[in-house]
Amino acid sequence: MWFQSGRRRDLCAILYDAGELRGQKLKTRLENYYDIRLDPQSFYATLDALVDAGHLERRVRGIHDVYGLTDEGARRVESYYAWLTERVESGEKRTADADVRTTD
Repeated sequence: MWFQSGRRRDLCAILYDAGELRGQKLKTRLENYYDIRLDPQSFYATLDALVDAGHLERRVRGIHDVYGLTDEGARRVESYYAWLTERVESGEKRTADADVRTTD
């Protein structure tokens, strides 16, 4: 699977929604979501891995690095979303089926 960690998946999801963000802004959004402080070295290593894998692109805007999804990265997010949606909908069906059996 192309997401080797939840952090990679969540960074891509944030960028899918936002378009592109400066590295620090992206880090802040992820920290707010997780409600923790992320180690900067580890965070930027994760971004580098996503860039190296071709899922993110890094551009320089002024003095800041700006990150955005590549077309491949966007396709991967959409594929993961479809897969997760199937799991959730299947679980809802299973729960509904169990409710019917318990009322019989």
